[in-house]
Order: sequence, then structure tokens, then C-alpha cells
Amino acid sequence: MFRTALRNVFAHKARLLMTVFAVMLGVTFVSGSLVYGDSLHRAASARATDGYERIAVSVFPQDFDGAKRQDDGPPGIDTGTVHALAKVQGVALAAGRVTGFAAVADRDGRLLGHGPSHKAGNFAPGADGTDPAYRFTQGSGPTGGDTIALDETTAAKGGFRVGDTVRVGTHQGAASYTLRGIFRTDGTTLPAGGSLTLFDDATAQRLFLRPGLYQNVDVTAAPGADVPQLLGRIESVLPQGAGAATGAQLARIQADLATNDSDTMSQILLGFAAVALFVATFLISNTFTMLVARRTRELALMRAVGASRKQVRRILLTESLLVGAVASAAGLAAGTGTAALLQALFAPADAPAGPLVLTPGTVIASLLVGTALPMVAAWLPIRRAMAIPPVAALSAAEPTAPARTGSLRTGLGAALLVTGVAAAAYGALGTDRDARIVIGVGAALTLTGTIVLIPLLARPFVALVRPLLTRLHPVYGDLAARNTVRDPRRTGATAAALAIALTLASGLSVLGASAARYLDRATTHDFTADYLVKPAEGGMRMTAETAAALRKLPGAAVSPLDQSTEYLLAGTPSVLTGVDPATIGRLLRYDVVEGSLDRLAQGQIAVADFKARAAGWHVGQTLPLQRQDGRPDSVTIGAVYRADEQSNLLPSITAPDSLVARHDRTPHTAGILVALDGGPGRTALAGVTHALGDNPALAVLDQEGIRAQDSGSIGDQLDVFYALLSMALAIAALGIANTLAMSVLERRKEIGTLRALGVDRAGVSRMIRLEALVLGGLGATLGTVLGVFLGWALGRTLQESVAGYTLVLPWGRLALGVLVALAGALAASLWPARRAARVDIPAATAAP
Repeated sequence: MFRTALRNVFAHKARLLMTVFAVMLGVTFVSGSLVYGDSLHRAASARATDGYERIAVSVFPQDFDGAKRQDDGPPGIDTGTVHALAKVQGVALAAGRVTGFAAVADRDGRLLGHGPSHKAGNFAPGADGTDPAYRFTQGSGPTGGDTIALDETTAAKGGFRVGDTVRVGTHQGAASYTLRGIFRTDGTTLPAGGSLTLFDDATAQRLFLRPGLYQNVDVTAAPGADVPQLLGRIESVLPQGAGAATGAQLARIQADLATNDSDTMSQILLGFAAVALFVATFLISNTFTMLVARRTRELALMRAVGASRKQVRRILLTESLLVGAVASAAGLAAGTGTAALLQALFAPADAPAGPLVLTPGTVIASLLVGTALPMVAAWLPIRRAMAIPPVAALSAAEPTAPARTGSLRTGLGAALLVTGVAAAAYGALGTDRDARIVIGVGAALTLTGTIVLIPLLARPFVALVRPLLTRLHPVYGDLAARNTVRDPRRTGATAAALAIALTLASGLSVLGASAARYLDRATTHDFTADYLVKPAEGGMRMTAETAAALRKLPGAAVSPLDQSTEYLLAGTPSVLTGVDPATIGRLLRYDVVEGSLDRLAQGQIAVADFKARAAGWHVGQTLPLQRQDGRPDSVTIGAVYRADEQSNLLPSITAPDSLVARHDRTPHTAGILVALDGGPGRTALAGVTHALGDNPALAVLDQEGIRAQDSGSIGDQLDVFYALLSMALAIAALGIANTLAMSVLERRKEIGTLRALGVDRAGVSRMIRLEALVLGGLGATLGTVLGVFLGWALGRTLQESVAGYTLVLPWGRLALGVLVALAGALAASLWPARRAARVDIPAATAAP
């Protein structure tokens, strides 16, 4: 049986080529996702744990109630403890460490480095004058308050050399330093894509902690020292409130933290790979349906000479297994290459570099998926073929015509479609907390029902577009319409693959356009200031001094947005945002529905309508207020205003800054609003930037900048998703090419007859291309309609929490999706059309 299956595969290799290519693409996506994910996982883990081998034990403040917490300052390990640790038996070096935030500007004042990891540290040399955490390639470590050292990547990006002046921004403001050294380091101090600035001990403590304190102590073991025993000796000399862990323990923790992002990326890629494989299933099923139909007499002859039904079935399944094995091996190789390409493309970003990782699990999974998929997809066509009696198959002059869509299939498809649409609509219009789960189930049922019913929908769709086809060409358009509905099942299966990809693409387009419109409108409506000052990237903490510097600008109205957490307001967990009552009305637009915003100046608070509605609060109500400091207080609601739960500007509770200051000495300043008498402009922007000390860690955004920052990420994410869905579109296009190619083989006699009657080659090619456009139009139309419906349903669930969210139909993107689908279908028809046009007329007309 194996030899027979192998011979049949070689005999029909041209017809199976598209199937091999489709499976190969799917396996490429799967294996590439796994290899890239494993490589990124290992690289991130190696990067995060790099350097921990030199740390035998790390000592750190165990909690915020430790002995070294004084005057409500940050906890730390004092210098005396560091000296005591250095004297413990088996300790070669005890290096106190201080870390913090420091942003480095290039020569044009722009921020250097990618991602939120702009770090600072201290240079802690031992007796030999070196620090084991840093290997200097130029110069040496900083030795005074006006000198620094930079990691070599940051120095290279900024074009800095030893002796240059470098502008560095910290929580204390920006200052210029002399570059004394350039170094290399490991993942314990410098995450991928970040920058690291070293200060001397005293300067680092003053900027990031307190004089005489360290955030942790790295202990290096003497040669031959036993680490567990060393840990025990160190713990015996630690003061109350301090703890210790081995470097190996910390490495495991860091590895787990560092690999979360890579695991998420792998899951996203595998999700899109599953879509691509699902689309490939239709192509494989179509191929074997047509292939088995063409071989009906051959299979019947095998049955007639003694082969059992089970043996014939095994031969056909073995053929599909061989196809899958070849495609899987090719897909695995291509996937590994794709992973290498992804690594090269992502190398300039924050992703850590590392070698490709091809695990046995990836090889096994890729081969299993690639071999199992063709067998599963081919099972139903083979089962149908085995149901034909051998005598009937042998006596038929042509292969048995495919059955029409049965009533059972129609009823099942209609039930799935109606149930899915009802579930999605119920989830969209209802108020259930699990609405998105209901919509997800409804979407799956709707898509499945549509796939089942597509053969039934093919005829009315063709009837709808027939006038357009005949207008393009009366003869060839009519022939294309008739050929398309000749086998509705085949037409439906081919169009279904395209419909799935277009459903996802159009649904994402609707959600993305609606979210972008909401963010744009929220920015335009709520923001009335000229500028918003905020950290350029995560890590920077603005202080009261930052706002004070801006208040010195002539005619400036300034208000910080001081977020203070851990409040219980009438028993409800709440976040208070402190603002300047005198200026906030000029900087943000509050749509007050009850009370007055002026009451902020009287010490009262203003509450967003969704917060007041959920808690049952109203204007004039006095509420008990308590924070973790335990100090009881009470506040009165002076105003209620309209706001969205997801707003980036309007807070849920607006409070006077004096109230926040009574309970929180160090609130988180999320941003600072600034309005100038002369309005925004180049001169005003330069003035605000200069008032901030030309700090590279601070971004000054006008309305356009806020809009771009809020909505730009949505566009970037959509572009990534479109790129991933392009694989499914490519497989769907292969399906159209495969269907048309097999159809041309089946219709050789018919095409030869048309040529003999006077139809030229161009006419035959045009007929095939019109058939492709009908297939592409059917899939694109159904996919777009389903995508818009599902995008609307999911968007409706956001309207409860996002009051300004409305449905936006991105006609341009939707039309582009349809045009791409039609262009893909037209491109897929080029090869089948060329084959049809080159059919040998005598040979075709003489065929039985």
C-alpha cells in the first residue's frame, strides 16, 4: 500500500503542489513562531540572569518597616552593615549598590535609549580600584560629583568620548557632567535597549536614596567558599529588617520576570498560525475532493480487482500523510529561516539578541501538525468517495457530479448562523459582565454557520453579480458565472478560506478605527491646555519642583495631576487626583452636570458621573475619607462631571492639591498641564523646555502630540496584525489558484471544444480570471460583512465604560481589504488561466 500511495503521489505531483505549498506555509508559521519564541525566551532569560554568577549573596531591605527606615525615608542598608558584611568569613567583596532613573540626552537634546529602562547606578570599587560589575573599555569610573560613566552602547549612540560633556536628567532635574569612562556590563544592571549611567557613591546616594544608605549589597564569595554556608553566616550579622538571598535564587526570579513578554508574543504568533492552518484546511480538503473525484474509476478498479474499502482508504490517507510529511519538513526549514529573519528585524529594538533555538518539541510539534492536518482535511472527501459503489463508478463515463447542498447541512448551517448572530447581538446589547465571552462564542458559531452555508449562498451571490459580469463581457462573463456555480461546495470551500481572513481583518479595522476616533475626540474635547508635560518614558518621577519651575513662566497657568492611591472614600477604594483649583478650569474641560467646579477652592471634591453613579453619591454629600496612614478625614462632593472610565486626562475623582498633600507627601505626578497667555507655538515650546532645564527625561506635548501618542500605538498594532493575517490571505489565494487549476484539468475537453468553436486564448484566460474574481468577491463580501458585525458587537461592550465610544466604519480600510482580496484572487488566476489558454485542442477534444 505504501508503494502504491508513493506512486500515486508522484503521478499527481502537479495537482498536489498547491496543497504542499499551503501546508508548508502553515507549518512555517507554526515552527517560525515556536523557534522565535523559544529563541527570544532563552535570550531574555540569559540576558536577565547574565552576571548573577558573580553574586554569591545579595542583601536587601526586607520590608518598609526595617530598622534602617528613618524619618519616613526610603529603606536601605547602611554603610556600617556593608563594612560588617565585608568582614564575614568567605566574603571577597561587599559592594553597596544604589539604583535609580537617569536619562541621557544626545548632542541635540534628544533622549537616548529604547524602552523604559533608563537606569542609573553607583561605581563601587574594591581595594584594587575595580568594580566587578563593570568592565571599562575607555577611561575609568567616576570619582566626583561632576563626573559620570556610560555604557558603551549609549556612548556609541550619542557619539560620546571620554572627556565630553553629557546632559543627564534625573528626578532631581537635569545637569551636565563630564564623561570619565565607558564600560561594558551584564543583564543585572542594564536591561536590553536601555541606558546606564554611573555616578560615584555620594552622588548616587544624594540623587536616588539618602546619604549613607544603599538599596542592596552584592556579596562576592572568596574562592572555594560554600555559598549556602556563606548565606547562613551573612544572615547572622544582618540587622532587623534586612534579608538575603543567593545569586542563583535571584537569577531564577529574574528569568521568570524577563520571559513573560516573550511568552505573550509566542502566544500571539501561534494564534495567527492557527488561523493560517485553519484556512489551509479548506485548500487541502478541496484538493483531495477534486483529486478523488478525478480518480473515481481508478479507485473503483482497485476495488474490483480485490482491494477492500479499508485498503483503498489507507492508500489515500497514506498519500495525504506523504504530502504532509514533505510539506512539514520544508515548512520546518522555512520556519527556522523565518525566525532568523524576525530576529534580524527585531534586533534594533528592545529584544535581546541570542542564537536560534530549535528544540525537539518544536520539531515534533511542527511535524505532527503538518502531517495530521492533511489527513484530517482529506478524511471527508475520502469517505465520500468510498461511498460510491465500484460498479457505478466504473460504468460512469465521467466522474459523478457533486451532490447539491443537502437539507441537513442547510438546516445545521442556518441553526448555527442564527444562534451565533443572536448570541453576539445579546452580548452586544445586554449588560452581562461576561458579554465578551458570549460574543466570542457567538462569533465562532456565526463563522461556522457561514462556512457551512457558503455553498448555498454561492448561487444568489453569483446571480447578483451576473449582470456586472455580462456587462464586462456578455459571453465570457456568462460562462464564468455558470462555471462558478457548477460545484457550489467547491466554490464555498474556496471562498470560505478568504472569508475567514477578511472577517478578522475587517473586524480589527472597525475596532481600531472606532478606538482611534474615540481617543482623538477625547483629546480634542477634554484637553484645553497648551501643553502636557510628562515623562518621556517610564521611570521618571516628576516632583513639586517641576511644576514650580513652570509657574515662573510669564502668564502661565499650571496644574499638576497628582495621583494619590490607597484611599477608602465611604468604604469605596478610590484614587484622588490633586489639581490646582485656581487653574484647572482653564486647562481641562469639565462637563459639569451638577454642582460647580469652583467648590474645589473650598476644599471639596469633584466626582466623575460613572463613579458617583456606581457608589450612589450626589452633590452636597459628605463622605468619610481614610488612607493607609490611618488619619481619618471627611470630604464633601462639590460637583459631578461627565467622564469616561478609560480617559487618560479626566480623573475619576478630582481633589484640591491641598487635600492630597495632607495625606500623601509624595503623590505620583502623572502629568503637568500648562497654558500660556500667547498660546502654543515654537517660542512657547522652547520656553517650556528651557524652564524644565532641558531635561531629556521630560516630554512636552501639544494637542497633536497627545493625539499621536494615544492613537499611534493602535495603528502600529493594526499594522502588525495585518502583516500576520497576510499569511492567511496568501494561503486563501493559493486555494483559489488550486481550485481553478484543478477545474481546468477537469474541463480540458470543454475548454478544447470552446477553442474549436472559435474562442481564442485571450477569451479563455478572461473567463478564468472572471471566475477568480467571483470567488474573491464572494469571500471578501462575506468576510467584510461578518467582520463589521463582530466589530460592532465587541465595540458595544465598551460603551458602558467608555461613554464617548461610537462605531466608526473605516470605509477606506474596508474597501482596501476587498481590493486586496480581489487582487489576490486575480493574481492567483494567472497560472490556471495560462494553462487553460494553452490547452491542446485536438488532444482535449479527443479525450473520453
